[in-house]
Amino acid sequence: MRDKELRLALVCYGGISLAVYMHGITKEIWRLARASRAFCDDEPPTSGSQAVYRALLENIADTAGLRLRVMVDIVAGASAGGINGVFLAQAITTGQSLEPLTAMWLEKADVEALLAPSRAPSSKMTKFWALPIAWMVAGRGSNVDETVDPESRDEVRAKLEHFVRSRWFEPPFGGEQMLTMMFDALDAMAKTQEDPRLLPPGQPLDLFVTITDFAGHPERLRLNSPPEVVETEHRLVCSFTDRGHMGDALAHPAELAFAARATSSFPGAFPPFTIAELDKVVADRNVDWPHREAFLEHALPRHFAIGAVDKAALIDGSVLANAPFRPAIAALRERPARRQVDRRFIYIDPTPGHRFGASRREKDAPGFFQTIIGALSELPRQQPIRDNLEDLADRSERITRMLAIVEKIRAEVETQVVSLFGYTLFLDYPTPKRIVSWRRRAQTAAAAKAGYGHTSYGLLKVDNMIDRITELLHTVADRPGPDHRRTIHEAVNKAVRDRGYDDFGASGGDNAAPATLDFLRSHDLAFRIRRLRLVARRLTELDEEHSQAELTPIRDAVYESLAAYLECERRETFADLKPEVRDLKGDAGPLLDRVADRMDLPALDARTDDLLSRGLSALSRELRRPILLAYLGFPFFDIATLPLLQGEGLDEFDPIRVDRISPDDATAIREGGAEATLKGIQFNSFGAFFSRGYRENDYLWGRLHGADRLIDIVLSTLPSGSRMKAGHVARLKREAFHAILDEEETRLTNAAGLIAAVRKEIG
Repeated sequence: MRDKELRLALVCYGGISLAVYMHGITKEIWRLARASRAFCDDEPPTSGSQAVYRALLENIADTAGLRLRVMVDIVAGASAGGINGVFLAQAITTGQSLEPLTAMWLEKADVEALLAPSRAPSSKMTKFWALPIAWMVAGRGSNVDETVDPESRDEVRAKLEHFVRSRWFEPPFGGEQMLTMMFDALDAMAKTQEDPRLLPPGQPLDLFVTITDFAGHPERLRLNSPPEVVETEHRLVCSFTDRGHMGDALAHPAELAFAARATSSFPGAFPPFTIAELDKVVADRNVDWPHREAFLEHALPRHFAIGAVDKAALIDGSVLANAPFRPAIAALRERPARRQVDRRFIYIDPTPGHRFGASRREKDAPGFFQTIIGALSELPRQQPIRDNLEDLADRSERITRMLAIVEKIRAEVETQVVSLFGYTLFLDYPTPKRIVSWRRRAQTAAAAKAGYGHTSYGLLKVDNMIDRITELLHTVADRPGPDHRRTIHEAVNKAVRDRGYDDFGASGGDNAAPATLDFLRSHDLAFRIRRLRLVARRLTELDEEHSQAELTPIRDAVYESLAAYLECERRETFADLKPEVRDLKGDAGPLLDRVADRMDLPALDARTDDLLSRGLSALSRELRRPILLAYLGFPFFDIATLPLLQGEGLDEFDPIRVDRISPDDATAIREGGAEATLKGIQFNSFGAFFSRGYRENDYLWGRLHGADRLIDIVLSTLPSGSRMKAGHVARLKREAFHAILDEEETRLTNAAGLIAAVRKEIG
């Protein structure tokens, strides 16, 4: 049976009270990840929707001969999506349960619980006129009888009346109340029985939460004239990682609560989040937070540098980055590899195409208030993600193009290798000494065949190495911003040029200077990774023709070697160099030497040669031949593809696909999108804060929609010849839906009518 990983990078949008709906979706993602881990670890099946996901994975194994491991290793979120992202990431990395978060959303995400005591109305007539402007413009707030379900009208009318009589114009919701909710939920999760971590050992989980710095911080930009200008940057990304080690915490509870509270500080509803608020709640709860200063330096580097952390005012992350794809894409470069990977970006959008009430009234030109409200709140949040998707599409197209080139020139490359070594190559056992000799001979021949083209190839490699080292050191320094990155790049580039590491000779071929060869041997990590990636892809192609057992020795050797090289890309490997990188002002040469010593690529090469020798020797001659041809032919492939693909070359993943989870996409039960299923969209997406019945409705639909789409996404990983019959897929979905309804029937005390209706629709 072949092994494959379905790796999910999850991007969670903002959605105000639709956070409850997104919790339902993330809960199903969590259950799928749990079912997959248990299946791969041969643990007994469980119950509920998790049992259905287990059955799905078993069916895939039986019908396609594929053992699929589904995992979430990258999470990015903004606002309501940021909160759900924080808790999902915590559950994945610790093995804790998400069930306590359900109780928080259903019981405490209510306007009465969120309302700040100091903002509560002092009398029935207090500022009754202070209805929020956005609702007034949209004609909302007074038409409860028209927009609210009959069974919820009394509850919504009472809470709405209490809410709009609050002491405006101050934010009605309390920041401390929200922060306390975050701490309570994390504490409740910590008390649950912990299962094993939901990612394999060595597979890191990275979490990114967007925040908006209200006052902003200066960033210097270099121009032609004037040479330098200063602009104000308001976007912040709070990042966390568990480094892939079992038992490592994602972050301290105070730090996770910081991210959840800051990203969800919706303008006008909550006061801006401040460190003083966090310190007060931490003190009131008697929480020990030993690494406070280090975290604040990481989360607010500009403020920390000038001693102004206490003055930072942080608001909703979705104001400027409602769809945080970019940090998730950047995290791809540090992913380890063990087997074939199907990488997906999944984004959760609770209301695709939905506009706030202030912009949906008529088709006429917008009026005065509509224009102001749209510009201030709607347009930044609703900006399409086209640019992000185009970046992913371009990246995937480059990889597809590279694969096509490799396939087209494979026959010629194999001919070159055979002519270089002769057919006796495949009769000899590949000892480590022979592998080194064969590899060097192939590289020399490829350079000679390339002629003067090898010089441009070599210079491109050096430039790529400078960029990679710069990016690594910039990450280690943990000092964001283009200014510091530029300083590092200039120092590294100067050291490389001064030491003569870019001397490939003018006549072409393998005429690199000794210093250049030393530089390549000690720093060209990407070359080694690309070579093993090529062999891994060749193994995947051979999977279709040979059994898993036949290829296991060489597959294990390739991926074990690849994992060791990839570890050299992770910032934790060089964490102790942080002070030196931060103080870098002059010669970067000694720092380059320390990086080389830390990687010790010659030692890794020797270890890899030994692993490959044993793996190749265990194969039949028939199988050894195509793998050796790929390995020894790599210099020919790399010279051909690297310049064409702007240095990206044989990248980490096959083309990335993007999937969406939204009410518009999950139509197995009911069509009509958010309007037909969700209650939280009322009152400009604040609706679920006014009724537990609404929260139960949206949470349940979140689980149902999540199950619907996740089954589709898992099945889309199958090769075209292994599709399941439509009737079988429909049956699996019905089983998942009924399992969810059975699980929630006793908990959702206000949803009996909905559950009965949905059961009837499911059939």
